[in-house]
Amino acid sequence: MSTFTQENALAEESVGFMDRLRELRLPWIPVIVITVLVILAAFAPLLSPHDPRDQNLRDARTPPFQTWDYPLGTDFVGKDILSRLIYGARTSAFISMFALGAGVVVGTVLGLISGYAGRWVDTIIMRIADATMGFPSILLAMIIVAILGTGLMPIVVAVAVSTWPRIARMIRGEVLSVKDADFVILARIAGVSPAVIIWRHVFPNVLNTLMVITSLSVAGVILTEASLSFLGLGLPPGDPAWGIMVSEGRQSLLRMWWISLFPGVVITVVVMAFNFFGDWLRDTLDPKLRRV
Repeated sequence: MSTFTQENALAEESVGFMDRLRELRLPWIPVIVITVLVILAAFAPLLSPHDPRDQNLRDARTPPFQTWDYPLGTDFVGKDILSRLIYGARTSAFISMFALGAGVVVGTVLGLISGYAGRWVDTIIMRIADATMGFPSILLAMIIVAILGTGLMPIVVAVAVSTWPRIARMIRGEVLSVKDADFVILARIAGVSPAVIIWRHVFPNVLNTLMVITSLSVAGVILTEASLSFLGLGLPPGDPAWGIMVSEGRQSLLRMWWISLFPGVVITVVVMAFNFFGDWLRDTLDPKLRRV
């Protein structure tokens, strides 16, 4: 009897979980695209049919869909396009994770401090953010990469520097709307230190906004990395990166269209997936939009 009861309880829990999942109205296509990207980035060595840097001049310039060995074709020196796309996912995921992570941490901390402290602290932080935002993101990234040199870490620094000001401004705006709430005022009256108030009372109330900003910023990070690689200011030539692949095929778009087309399509699909997912996350976490 107890076994029967347990089975009924598990069945009810599964039904309840499915009902909650339907209520969320997940954007399944973006979720699937992002999941595939994560899987490719995590298991690139296992999923890639060839080494992305291996050159095979005998099979160079192979068109796509001609052979199972190279389903998406090869480039000028026989590098497998599919393998380079898979490893390009790892490159984009790595840069997005570290560069965006650094930008989010810096922007969140400065936004919290600026919004809560106010006065001259707010003025200094926001003027620095305004000065940084005065440069177009790609131009600022190009300047930083030109100073630090090409490579993975200069790209991470460039993307982080161009990302934090917008996050800081958004977080500051949320803090300004929260810091005069009753629970924050009562915490001040009780003698709680500003650091504890920010961490325990203010930060949890801006976390939803931070999640939305982060999800929407991933697309910009991927585009920035691809743009720098396309201009020759990103990773070294020959490395598996989507922007480098687009750049390599631009001289022969009519004769060898697949070299630039496939990475271009992948960039477009991934960027759109993160944008749609960010829109869904914003609509889900915002109570006003959820009621509508």
